[in-house]
Amino acid sequence: MKVQMSDNIDTRVTPSFHPDTVQAIDAYDDDTASVLAGTEAAFNEAYLAVGRVHDAREAGKTNPAWTEAAALIETQNFADKLTGNLAKRFDSATSNLTRVVEGLERDLSQPLEGRGVGAMAGEIRSYVHSLPEGQRMGFIQKAIEAGDERTVGAVLGGVPYLSGITPEMATMLLRLYHEKTNPRAAKQLRAAKAGLELLGERAPLLFKEMEKAVGAPQAKVQQLRAAKAKAEKSFIA
Repeated sequence: MKVQMSDNIDTRVTPSFHPDTVQAIDAYDDDTASVLAGTEAAFNEAYLAVGRVHDAREAGKTNPAWTEAAALIETQNFADKLTGNLAKRFDSATSNLTRVVEGLERDLSQPLEGRGVGAMAGEIRSYVHSLPEGQRMGFIQKAIEAGDERTVGAVLGGVPYLSGITPEMATMLLRLYHEKTNPRAAKQLRAAKAGLELLGERAPLLFKEMEKAVGAPQAKVQQLRAAKAKAEKSFIA
């Protein structure tokens, strides 16, 4: 479910951080919203934080006790504090989604233990093995699509070579089976992977956006801080 970006737009901040970009993920819907909640919260916090630094910069200009350099240093101090908190938030969201992906990958790769026993299962495997090599995969895929648990269990619940398929083919078919029988988990996995990709793409933008909000390169602020510290030494009793 894709959504349109809300009217709550701050034109000073890149839309790359707007939380609606998370909701624009193809697999985002009621089934996956909880999976992406941490990611959405991180984006929302980043979007608001950059806006707050822009506000702080403008407020600093109105303080009669601050020179332009002093206002710049204070704005950078504020930005540094928010950036540190945001880095933790993005790291936490990434760690949480990584755990979700690992868990869902396990769930969607569980073997069909105990399904491939009995005389009927053996006959099914023999039949599949007798098919031309190029038809075996298609036959099993059709069984999965049709919900033919007996055929699928016989083939994927047994040793792959007994059905004339490779372990790699069996693994692929097993995933196809799990995605067919548990579409919600498959959708959540797609959403979690998309969320991880989004976090990886957008997190590096944070420093650039904060620098833009402060209004000066980090190097310049560092020079001003050094000059301030040197000057203040003269006032130490």
